[in-house]
Amino acid sequence: MSFALSVPLSAGEPISFNVALGEVVFVLGANGTGKSSLLQRFYTAHHGRARRVSAHRQTWFPSNAMTMSANDKKNTENHISNSDTNPQSRWMDSYSAERASVAIYDLIDAENVRARGIADAVDANNIDLARQLAKHDAPIKVINELLKLSNIPIEIRVRESEQVMASRNGGPEYSIAELSDGERNALLIAANVLTSKPETILFIDEPERHLHRSIISPLLTNLFSRRDDCAFVVSTHDVMLPLDNPGARTLLVRGCTYQNSQVTNWDADLVTTDTEIDEQLKQDVLGSRRKLLFVEGTEQSLDKPLYSLLFPQVSVIAKTSCRDVEHSVSSIRDAQNLHWLHAFGIVDNDRRTPMNIAELKEKGVYAVPVYAVESIYYHDEVLRRLAARQQTLTGADVTQSLNQASFTAITAIRPHIQRLSERVVEASIRQDLMSKLPKRADIAHAEVLTVTIDIPAMVAAEVKRLTEACEAADLTAVIARYPVRETPALDRIATSLGFQGRSQYESAVRKLLMDDDEALSALQNLFSTLKADIDA
Repeated sequence: MSFALSVPLSAGEPISFNVALGEVVFVLGANGTGKSSLLQRFYTAHHGRARRVSAHRQTWFPSNAMTMSANDKKNTENHISNSDTNPQSRWMDSYSAERASVAIYDLIDAENVRARGIADAVDANNIDLARQLAKHDAPIKVINELLKLSNIPIEIRVRESEQVMASRNGGPEYSIAELSDGERNALLIAANVLTSKPETILFIDEPERHLHRSIISPLLTNLFSRRDDCAFVVSTHDVMLPLDNPGARTLLVRGCTYQNSQVTNWDADLVTTDTEIDEQLKQDVLGSRRKLLFVEGTEQSLDKPLYSLLFPQVSVIAKTSCRDVEHSVSSIRDAQNLHWLHAFGIVDNDRRTPMNIAELKEKGVYAVPVYAVESIYYHDEVLRRLAARQQTLTGADVTQSLNQASFTAITAIRPHIQRLSERVVEASIRQDLMSKLPKRADIAHAEVLTVTIDIPAMVAAEVKRLTEACEAADLTAVIARYPVRETPALDRIATSLGFQGRSQYESAVRKLLMDDDEALSALQNLFSTLKADIDA
């Protein structure tokens, strides 16, 4: 048995798929992308066999006891079911208190039905049947087990007058109405799932709203395994929940289109369970745009904020090293079932050869045309435009400020000529050696591979080149070729232009790119055809 679901798209044919019993689909997206509207649409299509759990809405209990009759409960469920087909149920719940009461009724009723069944079997002297019935745990017993597995140290019991009580770590009992928001939410989710009829499809809306992921993740995973006779669709903001359930599919929802007050279509993609990428890369993909740009660095480094401004139409994802960038791009480009994703990468130049740069570009990875990202922040075009901006604020002459910045930077670099030369030679040798590693054909033919590197000559040539650039006060050439971030030069440039230091200067660069389209275009053009390739 399965449930057919369909998602109308803003462009192209609808996404249509089935959710079989025992299967889980996560609907993942940010606020405002139409997740709740989508769940409401799914529910309406199957409301006769569906249960909707709005985990992020009211979770308090009007009472910890059974407060309605069987007839009241049946009528209330019918009202809730009909109400949930109304488009207004996306944002308004007229039965929030009644939902909690129904959950309490179902818990107590399940406990009573089980007890009566066992008692009837014993009264009939059918001990085998009694033992068989006793093997099936009541929902409350299962809930207690799940709460423990989910790092919630409370236990639930039904006491006299059919009141549901709780105790923490074996302490005194108290009403479940006094549970914390997260504890009540966990109890309601578990109660709704465990008391649902077999062959039900459950729609759980944002279960993480009141719960830390260390709780909601094991809770959901264990509930899924307990109810393999049901199907599940779970909407969430938490990118890790789908990763914690590798057998689940994920519907990525990026946006939606409204007509009056109702959503008519969505911007979405379905990620299948057999996606051929590793878990870390899945985490990068889930919740991102269709176009991804992998860059070197960390979330806190200079790379990501700069590239996010230069290429705003992509999701910029930081990776530790150039190899990580290359691996991420190739993994996505090679994955057949991720055809809707377009991956690109940017890596530092590191003195790469023109052949290596061309080979990388064929794979979708673009080498920075200068030594590293700092060389872009301190590019002569940026320096000139910021100096002009500072003139309007401080009255400092542009030419004089730029000359001062060049002089102080070169002065700061001179004591480090030998070390900077050795650093770029190191990068050059590494690239050269990597390019000369034997291929499989070389090994198969047992060819002798000899690599000779005249390191002293290379260093001497680099020292000569850097010395001449300093003598000529060619700051542009120095910044483009050498790791000047390892010297005081960048701080000297910032202060010469009237900034308190590098941090303030680099913030001003990003503000410049937000305000000045010409500056933005000039830096985008440094990356060969990357912008055009992304736009294509």
